Amino acid sequence: MDVRRLEMLLELSREGSMRAVADVTGTTTSSVSQSIAALAREVGTPLVEPDGRRVRLTPAGRRLADHAVTILAAVEAARLDLDPTSEPAGVVRVAGFASAVRRSLLPAVADLRAAHPGVEVRIHEYEPLESFDLLARDEVDLALVYDYDLAPAQWRDDHVVSSLWQVEWGVGVPTRDRRLGLADLADRDWIVNSRHTADEQALRTLAARAGFAPRVVHRIDSLELVDELVVAGRGVGLLPRGRTTRRGVSVLRLRDPSVALRAYAVTRRGRTAWPPLRAVTERLVGG
Repeated sequence: MDVRRLEMLLELSREGSMRAVADVTGTTTSSVSQSIAALAREVGTPLVEPDGRRVRLTPAGRRLADHAVTILAAVEAARLDLDPTSEPAGVVRVAGFASAVRRSLLPAVADLRAAHPGVEVRIHEYEPLESFDLLARDEVDLALVYDYDLAPAQWRDDHVVSSLWQVEWGVGVPTRDRRLGLADLADRDWIVNSRHTADEQALRTLAARAGFAPRVVHRIDSLELVDELVVAGRGVGLLPRGRTTRRGVSVLRLRDPSVALRAYAVTRRGRTAWPPLRAVTERLVGG
């Protein structure tokens, strides 16, 4: 149904005459009459009937006018929701890995709460491959993901990617082995991420340059659990430098090459103008 015609029907229910509707809407009586007639054809039933020299709404016309109140309110709400100049309001669904949620998203949400209280951010913890899938299915609006400089992500054509930050990574080993080099760890069991492939790709590149193929034994998502395995002597694995690790774990600095984790905010092309999403991403990228 044509929204403009619904507006005229609603005005007719309020004003009681086509001439009054024409005055309110800035058109002619003939245009109002034609619009109401066209709307009646769309819905397949008469909407007005003669009432002396005037017209009145039929029972169907009154019911449609009642519906028009709700329909036009929803249309206006949608227009305001999508208007790039409007006050941001709505639910922004974010999928991201834990470090980005802690370091970037939570501070952004705290700032957003004061500036735009109408924006609600819903947080879901996922690894990048999972987040990309959710983004593609429109189940989230924003993905916080990462890759490594030795294992760069493969972006889709509809991805809009903003860099956030990067962190140097090394190899987590028992503290007693903190003076070893990467090649000295060739015979160790290795730990990689259970839900993303990037760190295993980076590890295999590092190991190949050091002259060995790593024996991947454990697949663990939690960095804290990686610490536990390292302390227990069950393996070694890539860990961020500068992070507070469990006592008994040291993170060896890697050189020639080094390795860095890079964090990104990713949305789908065409969505970034939506005011609530724009408000979130601007704080993430500017923070």
